Amino acid sequence: MNEKAEGEGSDLHTDTFRFADTEGRDIFVYRWEPDESEMRSEPKGIVQIAHGMAETAARYERLAHKLTEEGYIVYANDHRGHGRTASNPHELMVVGENGFERMTEAMSLLTDRIAADHPGLPVFLFGHSMGSFLAQQYMYRYGSKLRGVILSGTSGKQGPLLGLGIKIAESLCARKGAEHRSELLMGLSLGSYNRVFRPNRTAFDWLSRDEAEVDKFVQDPLCGALPTAGFFRDMFHCLNDIHQWTHMDRIPKELPVYIFSGDRDPVGRQGKGIKQLVKMYKKLGLCDVTWTLYPDGRHEMLNEINRDEVMRHVVEWLDRKLPQ
Repeated sequence: MNEKAEGEGSDLHTDTFRFADTEGRDIFVYRWEPDESEMRSEPKGIVQIAHGMAETAARYERLAHKLTEEGYIVYANDHRGHGRTASNPHELMVVGENGFERMTEAMSLLTDRIAADHPGLPVFLFGHSMGSFLAQQYMYRYGSKLRGVILSGTSGKQGPLLGLGIKIAESLCARKGAEHRSELLMGLSLGSYNRVFRPNRTAFDWLSRDEAEVDKFVQDPLCGALPTAGFFRDMFHCLNDIHQWTHMDRIPKELPVYIFSGDRDPVGRQGKGIKQLVKMYKKLGLCDVTWTLYPDGRHEMLNEINRDEVMRHVVEWLDRKLPQ
């Protein structure tokens, strides 16, 4: 089922479609590729994007423009409870039972669709923030489907407070229901992120130094919704599961991984979480792990003041990992 896309550019062919996940939910997908009249050669490969928490895949159009200019086709789905996969505002951040596992399964189904539509082309997975944690889960469940993985705004193993968060989230789900919107859990998980950037202009200054980009997020009706207790419960369980050694050891050792972040990103604990994750991957025996920490960068490096440099580095890494 194809639909008319929003914000179609003059030199970029954009369309959308939906597919059913393992529970029959319709998942909304953007697909970006150069117009046939603009293409000078066959596509190099595919980049599949997994967006972050409380945002939408539509925010990755600028990256899609850059990638299609460089010869890549781009797919990005709105996860369940997000964007246009949510059928109305009340469904935002409502992900259902085992929602994070279902999100990763849907990403795998989309990869299968991509492979069927473009046989022989290598598929790379790009995950940002929440999408990077879904990508980390994908790596040990479906990693053989990929040519490489890019993790943006990510982190390694969480601290001891994660267990407390799981208990609180499960208690709230039991007492108030999984769809209860939880200011408490929001404060415990993301509440401290803005503190180091005081004085604050908005509640989301931690996203980027570019005030215009922060304002776009704040003003987008599909961004910034308060998550449910069920969302936090499943996210906390995901964060615990993805760094279990028995799970990580299933990642294909030859799978190339590129990790980048700002060194002031609170999600990556100002770079400490990035270094920890790289160390874990290397200890596991992954043979191709590279990483970049951008000085003074915050959480959304694709929307930072040096975003052109960041996107150029992404393209250069992708080009190096193409089959010879």
